[in-house]
Amino acid sequence: MERSVNIRGDPWFRSLMTQPAKSRASGRTLPRSFYDRDPRTVARELLGKMLVRRKRGRQIAGRIVEVEAYLGQDDPAAHVFAGRTPRNQVLFGPPGHAYVYFIYGNHYCLNVSCMPEGQAGSVLIRALEPVAGLEQMAKRRKVAKEQLGSERARKLLTSGPGRLSEAFGITRARDNGKDVTAAGSDLRIEDDGNRPEKIATGPRVGITKAVEERLRYVIEGNPFVSAVR
Repeated sequence: MERSVNIRGDPWFRSLMTQPAKSRASGRTLPRSFYDRDPRTVARELLGKMLVRRKRGRQIAGRIVEVEAYLGQDDPAAHVFAGRTPRNQVLFGPPGHAYVYFIYGNHYCLNVSCMPEGQAGSVLIRALEPVAGLEQMAKRRKVAKEQLGSERARKLLTSGPGRLSEAFGITRARDNGKDVTAAGSDLRIEDDGNRPEKIATGPRVGITKAVEERLRYVIEGNPFVSAVR
């Protein structure tokens, strides 16, 4: 059984807090051109980047460790397969905007639009490795902050699309259509120079169509990946 320790006395937490703030959760905001490409390419290159929420001087951040690509109107599993609707219109462009949807009646999922305007494509962010603002995430996820020295407890924060959205306060009303490339946006994706050593692919999770497509990408060996298939 995994032992829980006080977060402030945990070696993992101490090493994180002694890193320069810039290395923990700061980098260059990805430009719109990054997303103006095939979702498969964008998905691979999003691994290792940082999802960051900054608001009123406070910051939470997590490293992207798991994503899925959705290929547009030729992809039966994509939300745009049946065409443009008021719900999915963000996905038709321009690229680099948040597409947030509500699923199973209890949680939100965050996607980013890809491809040139008028062509729908997206990447679903499935899991993050928490990096900054863990106590704020824990409060939203109802995880005791004293347990954050445990990897198992930290995984409860952002491992899974619903969990990470709750940890970041992401909702459709607040964030759908938000430009994640804008300097003034409170929700952005940044490049701090991290590059995964190895990427693994596999089938997407929780779908019933196009299940054979290997469009799920993960940082191989990362403990914060949400599902092993």
